[in-house]
Amino acid sequence: MSEPVRFLLGFEEREVHDADPNMTVLQWLRTRAHQPGTKEGCAEGDCGACTVVLAEPDDDGRLRYRAVNACILFLPAVHGKQLIAVEHLREDDGTLHPAQQAMVDCHGSQCGFCTPGFVMSLFALFHNEDRPDRQRIQDVLAGNLCRCTGYRPIIDAAQRMYELGRGDRFASAETDTARRLDALRGDGTLAVSGSGRAYYAPRTVDALADLLADLPDATIVAGGTDVGLWVTKQHRRLETLVATGEVAEMKTIVEGPEVIDIGGAATHSDAMDVLGRHYPDFGELLRRFASVQIRNSGTLGGNIANASPIGDSMPVLITLDTELVLRRGREQRTLPMDQFFLDYRRTALQPGEFVERIRVPVASGDWQLRCYKLSKRFDQDISAVCAAFNLRLADGVVQDIRIGFGGMAAVPVRARQTEEVLRGQPWSDDTVAAAERALEAEFSPLTDMRASAGYRMLSARNLLRKCYLETTNSSAPTRVLEHEEALV
Repeated sequence: MSEPVRFLLGFEEREVHDADPNMTVLQWLRTRAHQPGTKEGCAEGDCGACTVVLAEPDDDGRLRYRAVNACILFLPAVHGKQLIAVEHLREDDGTLHPAQQAMVDCHGSQCGFCTPGFVMSLFALFHNEDRPDRQRIQDVLAGNLCRCTGYRPIIDAAQRMYELGRGDRFASAETDTARRLDALRGDGTLAVSGSGRAYYAPRTVDALADLLADLPDATIVAGGTDVGLWVTKQHRRLETLVATGEVAEMKTIVEGPEVIDIGGAATHSDAMDVLGRHYPDFGELLRRFASVQIRNSGTLGGNIANASPIGDSMPVLITLDTELVLRRGREQRTLPMDQFFLDYRRTALQPGEFVERIRVPVASGDWQLRCYKLSKRFDQDISAVCAAFNLRLADGVVQDIRIGFGGMAAVPVRARQTEEVLRGQPWSDDTVAAAERALEAEFSPLTDMRASAGYRMLSARNLLRKCYLETTNSSAPTRVLEHEEALV
């Protein structure tokens, strides 16, 4: 029997019966709730005009506010959460929220189409961080595009809002809101059906495994940042969806002495904080991985299982000798990540199997990791080429090396032949030149809208040489880091 989707819209309790699992939050807000402040710009999570905030209790009972893209988030995903749109920010007496008032004071709105999305990103920042620096503000707003090029006053507004007071009605009602959300969420697997389609959100990993064993052809949805586009851009109709986002065990991250154990449903936002501490270069790459909104929804496990040849996390995880824990029913198996990708968008997953955990080895002092991403924009853009080099040097000799590439083949892949040319050889200009020739023999990249085959091959060779320069001369000016403090 179908259950209603229960949530708070602002502070108002809502129940949506017979919800179509393919309906997005944006569609529901504009066509059912008649709250058109949230805009549709791109329908793919790029422009930020659709930004809303989801609040839900964290482990400590406090509410966690996450800016997300409503255009690719399916409506059942808001079950048991507080959905906050721009209409809900002002006080009952009409007083604007500090994020809104600061935009007025700093003349941050021009045509106004993008303004609600910016305000919602600022609202989440207002609740999560106290007076961030300008670089952090730019990072937070990287997922919001202003077509009128009014970024400077918007950044001014981000700084100004903290001068207008630190409290709001959401903070004062937080304890009561958390209590109400716990009551709305309920226990057990959420089962929603509408328009002939079904959506399931189990609460435990055992329930997830049992469900997928019964429904092996179901579409697994994690954050929906890719699956959502199947509906909004490809106009596909997904008949049965099984969501991983409510499985508590799969959202945990455990830092052990030898392994960082990351649940398959842990978001990029949570995973990047941990991975960045252990691997600063990886953390810098992940800062360029999509936008805050996408990182708040998308998961590391989903990025891996999606098997895109240009997914940024996979080449790095491959070079770190990452292992995947795969689950099917009550059976588990462990697979090295470089054996997971079989062909374009095809993986080693069997019907009903899913990525339960990602095990990343803890950084070792004698290994050096270098990560590089080439794209047309610095922020929030898909890679033309992504490269990672994990090497161990001793007395100027390459003791061991692992090289991973994205964008160079139909799958994220190791450059095994190139590794063999380098392993055991002097880390020298001549050796690197030989490795560059090996790269050309090993890969035949494609030409597409992002780059030509020639550009990709030349870039791959140059990135190998860039790694050589960086690891032999620490003062070589080979990169621009806007967040150098993150690497300390």
